[in-house]
Amino acid sequence: MERSKMQNRNNLSQTTAQILRDRINKEHIYQYGEKLPNENELSEELGVSRTTLREAIRILVSEGVLNVQRGKGTFVAKQMERFAAGNLGIREFTDSKVTLRDLYETRMIFEPEAAALACKRASKEEVHNILQLGERCQDFLLRNPTGKDRIESEIAFHSAIIEASHNVFLGQFMPMLTQTIEKTFAMDFNLDVVAEDAYKDHIMIMNFLEKRDAQALKSAVTIHLHHAFWNEELPWQE
Repeated sequence: MERSKMQNRNNLSQTTAQILRDRINKEHIYQYGEKLPNENELSEELGVSRTTLREAIRILVSEGVLNVQRGKGTFVAKQMERFAAGNLGIREFTDSKVTLRDLYETRMIFEPEAAALACKRASKEEVHNILQLGERCQDFLLRNPTGKDRIESEIAFHSAIIEASHNVFLGQFMPMLTQTIEKTFAMDFNLDVVAEDAYKDHIMIMNFLEKRDAQALKSAVTIHLHHAFWNEELPWQE
């Protein structure tokens, strides 16, 4: 019985945390840097006990969404604070005036460098895994270049390279960037056009990674990204 009560209390705390999270990220009732209502007001407004509210706030503090300042109150974390905590997500990109071109240019800056780091830092097992993922992607490129499996295998291939860079920031930032491009802008990729270049590019990428040639791999990834971006017919020229 006692265990059941504790589980219900935890569930209520999680639900309350989600309500507050939505008020910040979706409904924008509380803005970045804004102070939340005091504990009595907020618990009454949400219809929960102060104990439940405190636990919900503790959850959001651990996520970097809120911060508690002793003697001042509880505040919504500012964007840079949330970014440092790894909690700046798609919604924040959508709400700002970030364009698809901005995101692609950012990927062009970071991903080749991450690949070069992976070339130097990846273990033999990681290189072997990346090459296997690359071969799997190549197979889908030949059999069904516009299929969901091909897209997912491409993401897995690139993600494994980023992860092998052993740079914690890039490991968190790059997947968020890719996810933002895919979900926020809902791109309609010219996959048939991209596939031919991608197949050739992947051969270069895998070859240079296997040889541990960081500079050549960096160039190969840059070429690969240029092919993908140009085939999207983005307005690169002002």
